[in-house]
Amino acid sequence: MRSRTDYRNLIVFLLIFGLFLGATIEISEGSIPVGILLFTLAIFLISRIKVGKSYVISRSKIHMFAGILIVIADIAYNVVMQSKLGTLDIMTFLLGVSLIAYDINNEEISRMGKFGTYMAATFIALFLLFFSILYEYLHLFDHYFVLLPSVAIIKAVGIPIHVVARETVKFHGVEDMSIVIGGPCSGLYSMFLLIGIMVAYTRIEYVERRKFFSLLIIAIAVAYIANLMRVVTLYIVGYYYGEDLMYTVHVHLGWVIFVIVVAVLLHLLENMRLKRES
Repeated sequence: MRSRTDYRNLIVFLLIFGLFLGATIEISEGSIPVGILLFTLAIFLISRIKVGKSYVISRSKIHMFAGILIVIADIAYNVVMQSKLGTLDIMTFLLGVSLIAYDINNEEISRMGKFGTYMAATFIALFLLFFSILYEYLHLFDHYFVLLPSVAIIKAVGIPIHVVARETVKFHGVEDMSIVIGGPCSGLYSMFLLIGIMVAYTRIEYVERRKFFSLLIIAIAVAYIANLMRVVTLYIVGYYYGEDLMYTVHVHLGWVIFVIVVAVLLHLLENMRLKRES
């Protein structure tokens, strides 16, 4: 039976991840002071994780060695290429750090390392699958499942908007604007992360297969609807207040919604565990 401390540490770990995600987005695309604040909060929460005495396992350092190589390679690539940090960079870095933690002989740290390893590995696998092998089909998803539904909602509330290309809309509000719906706007990143969290949770806690798939479908649906509402919100802000404010909301809103959805998902998972153990 897992203790409340184990669950608390898992919540703190995911909150730290969410803050790091938000800090990266803010520093690269939004407000540097806000990014620094989020990063500081993440560091503070790291110090709040409750662990006992630990030491490195001597019999196996395979995960740790692989993790160190991944972290070094990820940092070196971004330094040499002078590229902006993206979600894939964060997940690659998280995979490396989690593999290092995997080989720490402390149940709580190792458990969080195992969780992070499966979550990051699942995200990376899905990212590479969809954005390489299935890349050509993503434009169809963006058009039929994001752009057209969001346009229908906006038209329903009385805002005139026009589809001018497969992934582009245009409207005349306080200023003329064209918005491209694609990439992160598709909401696939959030879906990949939620699927990764679900897979990782099943590696540290037993979840009945039927309940797992039911909750997975619900998580994907929630992520899709949340992203659709985010896109609609961006349209509305852009129409009434202009491009600058819309871009500001775009930077902040995505990671905030993700943290809220993850908190609700983990609460449901924990309730399922408690009911099983009662």
